[in-house]
Amino acid sequence: MPDDVKPVGQFEINRYLGKWYEIARLDHSFERGMDNVTAEYTMMSDGGVSVRNRGYLAEDNQWKTAEGKAYFVDRQDLGYLKVSFFGPFYGSYVIFELDSENYQYAFVTSYDKSYLWLLSRTPLVSDDLVKRFVELAGELGYPTDALVYVDHHGQGTTLGVE
Repeated sequence: MPDDVKPVGQFEINRYLGKWYEIARLDHSFERGMDNVTAEYTMMSDGGVSVRNRGYLAEDNQWKTAEGKAYFVDRQDLGYLKVSFFGPFYGSYVIFELDSENYQYAFVTSYDKSYLWLLSRTPLVSDDLVKRFVELAGELGYPTDALVYVDHHGQGTTLGVE
């Protein structure tokens, strides 16, 4: 993970499971052009986490789904997992900020600062949360001017972002 990024402690995977809406991201080819992006996490029998990412690609007029798996890298009380969508190759999944009271939002990165996501339990978030995400990510050296804000058609859009 990036040197100055630390995973959240006192992490509880059972509270993190379920559906999350992608509110903002740094763009990559595997998500380019997608809106209505969600991630759903469920426990697997081997102690890992099943990951199902889904998004709508308007250019192709179709839904795209990617299925993967994640495992804890260190301790289960740290928000630091490794995730794979492509066989034996894993990437880091680092939760560096989390609404520890209600698990309603998460700031997530990977092994370098070209990966960044704001996830929420709802397709709408407050202006204050977006501002906090952008400020913290900027302080950590992420290129926040390149953020893509995800539209959730029919479910409202991200507040405060044009």
